[in-house]
Amino acid sequence: MITVVYKLDQATEIRKEEAFNVNALENYLHRELNISLPLKVLQYPSGYSNLTYLLNMGTQGMVLRRPPYGANIKSGHDMHREFKIISSLKGHFNKIPNPIIFCDDKSIIGDEFYIMEKINGTIFRGTQSQTDLPKIKLIPDLIDSFVNTFSEIHSLNINKLKLDKFGNPEGYANRQVKGWIKRYNNAKTNDFKEIDKIMTWLSDNIPNNMESCLIHNDFKFDNLMFDFNEGVSVNAVLDWEMATLGDPLMDLGTSLGYWIHESDPEIIQQLKLNITYLKGMPSREELVHLYGEKSGRSVQNILFYFIFGLFKIAGIVQQIYFRYKKGFTNDPRFKELDKGVELLGKMALQAIQKRKIDYLF
Repeated sequence: MITVVYKLDQATEIRKEEAFNVNALENYLHRELNISLPLKVLQYPSGYSNLTYLLNMGTQGMVLRRPPYGANIKSGHDMHREFKIISSLKGHFNKIPNPIIFCDDKSIIGDEFYIMEKINGTIFRGTQSQTDLPKIKLIPDLIDSFVNTFSEIHSLNINKLKLDKFGNPEGYANRQVKGWIKRYNNAKTNDFKEIDKIMTWLSDNIPNNMESCLIHNDFKFDNLMFDFNEGVSVNAVLDWEMATLGDPLMDLGTSLGYWIHESDPEIIQQLKLNITYLKGMPSREELVHLYGEKSGRSVQNILFYFIFGLFKIAGIVQQIYFRYKKGFTNDPRFKELDKGVELLGKMALQAIQKRKIDYLF
């Protein structure tokens, strides 16, 4: 029985540099959704990539998603793609918000966007205060729900979802490695020798795994919303913008990259990429074992997937830092993200040299 009450995810005032014309959006909602109530807009402040807003119209709440300002990488910020995915999942996977409407008219708020149902729940982030983090007794149930949901996504029938043409599974790992190397280089601001070595190693060690399924590509705790009304359960998986068809172990590799453990050095833990540094969380090897056991998949060659996950996250962080350096955002959280890129590179190089994914330093 869960006795601790965890806070629901809360929206706050909009950051000035990420505001838009609320009147134009209100008129659009009146016209397209036939809602005649006044609109109040707040912002969910914790995300690092696409921007998320709370739309309040009377007692009705909805959520709006749009690309970040200054982003020029379509693949990670394609609102129509994300809207299509959650629309296809509806009726087959119950842990998503209901999609409401997609808009490609950039004159309304400055870019394309979509609106979805607001779901109430708790999101755990590594940056939260200690009092808001899950207690150690809750961790086994959190992990069980995490692994079960992850495996459930990978078991979905893509033909029934009508997503069989959604991606090109053949050569997926090769394209991902080349693609993230290109994205990293396009956003490069520093010379990190560890990152250079990792890019070479990944290019030389691409596996030939032919299995394919729907993959989320950013499956981590702060993209999961939990409900505690009857035990512990994931009631929503969020942020589907990078989902595609591909190797499920590539998906697991990204999750492992975010899986900073209590056994990692404090300087790595301070990145606070996840809540997985908390005492009682399984190691990365233990997570791999749990996933393999639940999914029934072979998890051989997990080292490559872990290294890829670390490099991909370094690439994502570098893109965010690049936007900060170019002045597209003044968010103070982004000021020292280049140090995080360097640390992730050092961690990946240690894993390569020691041929393991845990206890690297």
